[in-house]
Amino acid sequence: MFEKLRGPFKKVIAPIARGLVRLGVTADMVTVVGAVGTIIVAVVTGITGWIVPGTLVLTVLVIFDSLDGSVAAITTGGTKFGAFLDSTLDRIADWAVLVAVMLFFYLHSDWWYHAASASSPDYVSYVGIGCALYAVMTSFVTSYARARAESVGYEAKNGIATRSDRLVIILVGMFLTGLFRNGLWLMAFMVLLAVLGTITVFQRIHEVRKQMAACEPAGSLNH
Repeated sequence: MFEKLRGPFKKVIAPIARGLVRLGVTADMVTVVGAVGTIIVAVVTGITGWIVPGTLVLTVLVIFDSLDGSVAAITTGGTKFGAFLDSTLDRIADWAVLVAVMLFFYLHSDWWYHAASASSPDYVSYVGIGCALYAVMTSFVTSYARARAESVGYEAKNGIATRSDRLVIILVGMFLTGLFRNGLWLMAFMVLLAVLGTITVFQRIHEVRKQMAACEPAGSLNH
């Protein structure tokens, strides 16, 4: 859904990219710094509970995720290794953001103790951590499905929750939790992320199977 905004946004950050190129900054340097910054800020946010400022910094880092591509377009035009590095570090950054969510649920349950049911005050933490763990799986399977499809000559970029959508869901949930100091917000967004992640995985499987069915002889896809 939010992937459609990449084109217009690249025009906005083009002057920044040109400035970095003039300073001698390479696309790979931008990729590494962005990923390392995301990992550090995410983990610190989860541990300290400084969720509003942490979310704002993470949002800036996520917004400028396309900066390495813009720098590459101006310099090398993009390399295979650059694309590989970017994709690999994106997976690590995605994992770090969800780890931050799990750390926050585990270490700061006192935030919502009174908002939870008196008979089960920790269900917010349990559901939040469980859905975040599940979202780690759907996130990686979604990316793997695309990579595996491309390796056999097909395309699987579709889905209701691509990487940009997943990050928006996480960051909005984190911000609302910090704003209202209530973990029920983040728990609800983690449930949403788990549901949409599952749908996305099956959408990509269905899309690849449909493409294969259009190319392969009848009955060849049955096992």
